[in-house]
Amino acid sequence: MKLSARAAALQPSLTLAISARAKQLQAEGHDICSLSAGEPNFDTPQFIRQAAVEALDNGATRYGPAAGEPLLRQAIATKLERSNGMAVSPQQVLVTNGGKQALYNLFQVLLDPGDEVLLPAPYWLTYPELAALAGASVKVLPSSAHDGFRLDLEALEALITPSSRLLVLNTPSNPTGLVLQKQELEGVAELLRRHPQVAVVCDEIYEHLLDDGQTHHCLAALAPDLADRIFVVNGFAKGWAMTGWRVGYLAGPEPVVKAAIALQSQTTSNVCTFAQHGALAALQAPLDCVREMAASFTARRKRLAVGLQRIKGLVLVPPNGAFYAFPDISSYGLDSMRFCKALLDQQGLAVVPGVAFGDDRCVRISSAVSSATIDDGLARLQRFLDSL
Repeated sequence: MKLSARAAALQPSLTLAISARAKQLQAEGHDICSLSAGEPNFDTPQFIRQAAVEALDNGATRYGPAAGEPLLRQAIATKLERSNGMAVSPQQVLVTNGGKQALYNLFQVLLDPGDEVLLPAPYWLTYPELAALAGASVKVLPSSAHDGFRLDLEALEALITPSSRLLVLNTPSNPTGLVLQKQELEGVAELLRRHPQVAVVCDEIYEHLLDDGQTHHCLAALAPDLADRIFVVNGFAKGWAMTGWRVGYLAGPEPVVKAAIALQSQTTSNVCTFAQHGALAALQAPLDCVREMAASFTARRKRLAVGLQRIKGLVLVPPNGAFYAFPDISSYGLDSMRFCKALLDQQGLAVVPGVAFGDDRCVRISSAVSSATIDDGLARLQRFLDSL
């Protein structure tokens, strides 16, 4: 049976595929070390799990509003205003099945065929696929480890055309771990003021996972005059170790969010009701558990970065957020796919090819694992590179 053109062009998530392959090899008895998945190795905090259990016991098992539970939408709006400086009402918030659905809904209601998405690279691999599903084209702004993966605003502005519709920013970044600084975001705001046809979506899913001394800045707080063109996507997966709960959200101008709610009402309807009660408990509690996990990720991130910097031939921009490193491996003469395949076959180490993130010179290595697993992975990587 013939597939639609959009289905035929869609690429499955390479990160999920590699993680699944690593788990399959482990189940078959192979000695595998996986540094591929972007998933915290912590359990969801007990008080969040308890809130979901209590919600189940209290009958929260029925359909809910497609836009999300009213108390959760209110709590998200309050969080955005108090913590991020983004003034929004609950009506400007949509609760979604993870951050991916928030992005999917936004791209679907904002983009038409012929529109352009501006995408700084390296980028999270899902962004271009979502643009393609909406019929839009992607204009990539490249960068490299040798220039620190910094956002070149002049080069970005040179890409803008009358068809440019949406700029995608991700800070802290997956895959580089880069955190955009206040001055850089202020530069983005100035650029947007010169191009009123361009909106921006800020993916802030890693906002709590920062090095000491780093600050997460929200573009909406720095440029309130652009509130009618700024969207924020976030969720509970990374900061609260709630990856399997599938609770995210979209916030922004009400007319667009209202259209995204209508889309969700015709597709998935509401997010799992009792899971939303867990998310509500997460927002209503102090951030102690988040800070504790973030401190652990900071230590592991540094451990991975120091280990990679000791390996001759790698070029690494030290990550200062999220839980990834994105070293340049091009000096070894292999593209990222061949590098990762050989690394898995020869040393049982799973990492993700950089080509999936828009840079074939690099590989993504996750530090969302134990310190012992990081050390094991570094040793396997060193043995593999020595063999080359």
